[in-house]
Amino acid sequence: MNLVLLAQPPESDVWAIREPRQLQHLQQHLDLKVGDQLKVGIREGKRYLTEVLAVSAEQVLVKPVQELAIPEKLPVTLIVALPRPKVLRRLVMDSVTLGVEKLVLIHSYRVDKSYWQTPFLQQLDDYVTLGLEQAGDTIVPKIELYRRFKPFVEDVLSEWTTAECPSFVAHPYVEQGISGLQATHCQLLIGPEGGFIPYEIDLLEKNGCQSFSLGNRILRTETAVSYILGRLTA
Repeated sequence: MNLVLLAQPPESDVWAIREPRQLQHLQQHLDLKVGDQLKVGIREGKRYLTEVLAVSAEQVLVKPVQELAIPEKLPVTLIVALPRPKVLRRLVMDSVTLGVEKLVLIHSYRVDKSYWQTPFLQQLDDYVTLGLEQAGDTIVPKIELYRRFKPFVEDVLSEWTTAECPSFVAHPYVEQGISGLQATHCQLLIGPEGGFIPYEIDLLEKNGCQSFSLGNRILRTETAVSYILGRLTA
């Protein structure tokens, strides 16, 4: 945790940190003492360097002493075929940590329909919070879910795709590599671990998506996401 994220703006100049998970981390890993400095942010608001005023088992009291800049977002809408539930948590956290502006989860032929019933989908906000705390960010990215592939591509993605905001889809069977990608506003699509089927790639390309390859190695979904976003931030 590189930032304590408060859900609501404090009502006084002295702020209380009482969330059990955050307290446990502060007490077990930071060994906070009065006078120490701690980064604290307001969800969807500003972040600050604060001074610790009091430490107890029930709460940590701090006061802001300096406003800090918020890390810039990566101008990318990341569109990912819904992964296995255990992968979903890591994928959301990593995407938020790397700073995507919007995360979209979609269905595709190789996505098991049971994935849409996982309780993990009800916990997305928890994973977002963990990603923000890791990155020291306070601004929550938008998250959208689409359970029908064809309507999403034809009715939604086609509207998002413009000359100023192109769409790219990772596909192993094309010659164009990742070097052509730029850290500009764009949509970036990553398929399931088995990849998008030919029909889906064809539909995406007909609706303006440009295909690119990550090479001849088969990557896990979360590995592909981190690799591509890391290249864009380099």
